[in-house]
Amino acid sequence: MENKFLLLEEKINKLVEGGVCIAFSGGVDSSLILKLSCEAGKKQNKNVYAVTFETRLHPVSDVTVSKKVAGEMGAIHKIIQVNEFENKEILKNPVNRCYLCKKSLFVNLTEFAKNNDLKYVVDGTNADDLKVYRPGVKALGELGVVSPLAELDISKQEVREMAKSLNISVASRPSAPCMATRLPYNTELNFEILEKIDKAEDFIKSLGFDVVRVRVHNDIARIEVTKENMIKLVENSQSIIDFMKRSGFVYITLDIEGFRSGSMDINLEK
Repeated sequence: MENKFLLLEEKINKLVEGGVCIAFSGGVDSSLILKLSCEAGKKQNKNVYAVTFETRLHPVSDVTVSKKVAGEMGAIHKIIQVNEFENKEILKNPVNRCYLCKKSLFVNLTEFAKNNDLKYVVDGTNADDLKVYRPGVKALGELGVVSPLAELDISKQEVREMAKSLNISVASRPSAPCMATRLPYNTELNFEILEKIDKAEDFIKSLGFDVVRVRVHNDIARIEVTKENMIKLVENSQSIIDFMKRSGFVYITLDIEGFRSGSMDINLEK
C-alpha cells in the first residue's frame, strides 16, 4: 500500500501543477484526494478548489460536512446548486439514472473548471466502484474527469487506511450515496418521499446507528442496518415506528439480510 500512496502523491502533484477542482462530497474518497491536493498546492503555491454539488438527490449532510472538511484542509470551497428534477429523464429513475445524473453534474463542474482556468476535474471514484454497477463512471470518462484512486487500483479499504494515517477527520465516515438509490428503478422520483426517507435515516442515525438505509417499495419501508446492529434496532423499534408513522410510512420492516450497498441492483441486467 505504501507504494500506491507514493504513486498517488506523485500523480496528484502533477494534476495540481495544471490546476485542479475536485468534486467534493465530504466523503473519505474525495477527502483523501483533497488532502493530498492541498498539500501539493501549498508546496507549489497553487489554489485548490473543492466543489460540492448541492442537489435534491444527495443527503443534506453532504454540504455541511464538506464545508467543515474543506475548511480543515485549506481548500477554496465552492458550492454548485443543481436541480436534477428539471431533467424529466432523471425523474423517471431509469436503470441508467446514475449516468444521466453524473453527466448533468459534471458538465457543470467542467464548465466551472474552464471558467477558472483549471486544467483538471478530479473525482474520488475508487477501484471498488469499478467492480459494481456504476453507470456514472461512463459519464466521467466521456467528460475527461480524472479518477486517481481508480487509475491506481486503490480500494475503499486502502483509502480509509491512507486517510486515517493522514488524520483526516472523515476517515471512518460511512458512504452517503444518492437518495434515488432508496427507490426501485423505474419508480418516478418524488422530492416529498425522498425528503421523508432522508429525515427517517437521520432519525435512526441519531439513535446511534452509523450505517442506515431506508429503501421504499410502494407502501413498504425496508430498513437496512449492519447485522451486528439488528438487535439494537429492534430494541429501538417503537421510537422508530412512531417517527416513521408520523412521517407517513405505512409498513415498516427490518431487512434481516442486513445492509449491503446496491441492494436495489439485485437481478439488474448490467
